[in-house]
Amino acid sequence: MKRRDFLRRSVPAGVVLPSLISGFSIRAFGADSDIMKSLLLPVTETDHVFVIIQLSGGNDGLNMVVPIENFNSYVNARPNIFIPEKSLLPLNGKVGLHPAMTGLQSMYDKGELAVVNSVGYPQPSFSHFRATDIWMSASDSDKVVNSGWAGRYLNYEYPNFPNGYPNATMTDPLAIQIGSTASLTLQGPAVGMGMSISNTSNFYNLINGVEDPAPDTPAGKELTYIRLIAQQTQAYSTVIKAAANNTVQQVSYPIKNSLGDQLKIVARLIKGGLQTRIYMVNYGGFDTHSSQVDSMDTTKGNHATLLGNVSDAIKAFQDDLKFLGVADRVVGMTFSEFGRRIKSNGSDGTDHGSAAPLFVFGKNVIGGVLGDAPLLPTNATVDDNIPFQYDFRSVYSTILANWLCVNDLDLQQIMLKNFQLLPLVNAGGCKKAVNLSGDMLISNYPNPFTSSTVITFTTAGGHTLIQVIDTTGRVVVNLVDKEYTAGTYTVVFDGSPLATGVYYARLQNLARQQVRAMLKVR
Repeated sequence: MKRRDFLRRSVPAGVVLPSLISGFSIRAFGADSDIMKSLLLPVTETDHVFVIIQLSGGNDGLNMVVPIENFNSYVNARPNIFIPEKSLLPLNGKVGLHPAMTGLQSMYDKGELAVVNSVGYPQPSFSHFRATDIWMSASDSDKVVNSGWAGRYLNYEYPNFPNGYPNATMTDPLAIQIGSTASLTLQGPAVGMGMSISNTSNFYNLINGVEDPAPDTPAGKELTYIRLIAQQTQAYSTVIKAAANNTVQQVSYPIKNSLGDQLKIVARLIKGGLQTRIYMVNYGGFDTHSSQVDSMDTTKGNHATLLGNVSDAIKAFQDDLKFLGVADRVVGMTFSEFGRRIKSNGSDGTDHGSAAPLFVFGKNVIGGVLGDAPLLPTNATVDDNIPFQYDFRSVYSTILANWLCVNDLDLQQIMLKNFQLLPLVNAGGCKKAVNLSGDMLISNYPNPFTSSTVITFTTAGGHTLIQVIDTTGRVVVNLVDKEYTAGTYTVVFDGSPLATGVYYARLQNLARQQVRAMLKVR
């Protein structure tokens, strides 16, 4: 019987006293015997930390990482908001960064930034709420899952939580979310696995012993009493204050930058000695349906300000981690619930879309651009979307396996199914995904085709998936989904029931994938 299964069945329940004081979720001690101390050790021994940055609202990835290879199609689709090619910050010659992101470009040049192109999932949702739930739960879009991917991971690492926690072997919060209440990402199968600091002011009030004044009313007197009782069980607040007080000097962060304010706290707590493995922060405002750019200068405007703040905050955070001597332990990632449509709208903005790039950063990432520049139609319509190259759950799986050191069997249980691992974390992590090849791995003939076409693909062996995706970003069919020995194979795609237009053939084989455009004509 596995240790975590034994714990769930046999460990006596400790006293649990949830309360909420100034945005802090506080739980009391459970049993603290020598047996409990040994049994409540985490499943995996690692000091690695993962930082999640949520960009709320649906970030326009196509103006953040611009496809230089398909620049003419990009300009045709976005005549009122495109970023001029001469203004782009060069990366690999195929894509360029928005000019406001000089901080991230400098990290890229040092090998500290991985840009993952066209991240999405089959059957994308264009609803903010549903799409956010999908990204946080790591569920299929047609299934509702009430736990988060990081919450399931923490439940695997720290079984039976909150009973018996905090304890002598794990005195600290398992996860901390700053800037909002605890999200679905940190929800375990039964309980929330993290605590929240609802805003940065609450953090400094906590470490300085400052409380918001209670009103002079009967309700205020009750609040004062509750706070007094809660003070006796604030074990987590005590260790947080101790960790914060252990870090007395940090580098300068950008002013009037709420993301930087949050990341500064994260760096301070990591250096201060917390064993917390997951931190999550939030930065909003990315729902740019209108006035996304300055009509006189498209390199400026609302989106440019947002991207500049993200870039400056992450660069300051990375510099701070180095200054504090903890950069070896930290990897971070950005995500947004969806990207934007290929074609801009008439209000100098963009509407809800599907796939978009994300960033993975840190001293131990494999820097570079992962995947091809997104494929864009010559004359995009208002319904056209970028086909996904990478399932976002492959990024999560890679972080869990190669950075947080989860074994393969447990990884599949945490992520609900098997996903490819990507070359995102170097030898400083636990495992290493194979390097991607630049070879042509998937093609079709004839192309254009009228009713059917033969898709030829090369697999290195193992699990191989061939999908056909339409221009809205939805998977039309899974043509192949099975194990292969290494070699080159063919499969017939019958597109006769489909409307004429562009479709995309996507190959996924272990850590490799490619997307190729196919044209159906009359």
